[in-house]
Amino acid sequence: MDIQALRAEQLMRAAEVIRNDDFDIMPPRLIAGADVGFEQGGEVTRAALVILEYPSLQLVEHKVARIATVMPYIPGFLSFRECPALLAAWQMLTHHPDLLLVDGHGIAHPRRLGVASHFGLLVDVPTIGVAKRRLCGKFDLPGTEVGAQQALVDHGEQIGWVWRSKKRCNPLFISTGHRVSLTTALYWVKNCMAGYRLPEPTRWADAVASRRKAFLSWQQG
Repeated sequence: MDIQALRAEQLMRAAEVIRNDDFDIMPPRLIAGADVGFEQGGEVTRAALVILEYPSLQLVEHKVARIATVMPYIPGFLSFRECPALLAAWQMLTHHPDLLLVDGHGIAHPRRLGVASHFGLLVDVPTIGVAKRRLCGKFDLPGTEVGAQQALVDHGEQIGWVWRSKKRCNPLFISTGHRVSLTTALYWVKNCMAGYRLPEPTRWADAVASRRKAFLSWQQG
C-alpha cells in the first residue's frame, strides 16, 4: 500500500471540497443517510444507504451493498476503505437525495478529507459528516444541556462543531462534507433530529445495516 500516494490524493481531493452552501434544492426534499461497517473479520465491507422524505423524515428507500474489502485498516485513510461499498450502494438507489448525512467525518480530518468529504466529492451531492468520536482538533466540552455546542478547532482553523444532541450522551462531531458550510451543516443535523442521539438519516442507516429492532418493525409494517 503506497501511503504517500494516498496522502497526496487526499490533499488533492481536499482542495476540491466546496465548503460553502451549494444546494440544488432548498429545502431538500429527500435526505440520505450512510453507514459503513465490516463483517467476517473485516473481509467484507457493508454499506447502507437510506432515503428519508423531508420534513416527515419517513423512510422511503434503503439499500445495502456488501463487497470484498479493498484495503486494510490504516488510521487516517478510512475513506479509501469505505467509499467503494458506499458507491456500490449508491448505484442501487432508485431515488437520489438532495442532501446526504454520513456516519463519519467530513473536513474534521487531519488532511481535511474524511469519508463524508471523500464520498460527497465522488457523488457530487451536498454532504455532512456526523461522527461519534473526535479524529483531530481541540475543543471545550459543551454544556450538559441539549443543544450545547462548541467549535472544533485544528491549527487555528474551525473544522467542525461539537454538539450535544441528547442529555447524558456524548456529543456529536458535525463537519462540512462537501457543498455545505459549517453553519448549515449543524442547522440540518438539528433539523433531522427526532429525540435520539443520532440524526434520523444516520440512525436509520445504522438500523438498516445492523437489522435493528426499529427497522425490522418497519419492514413488518
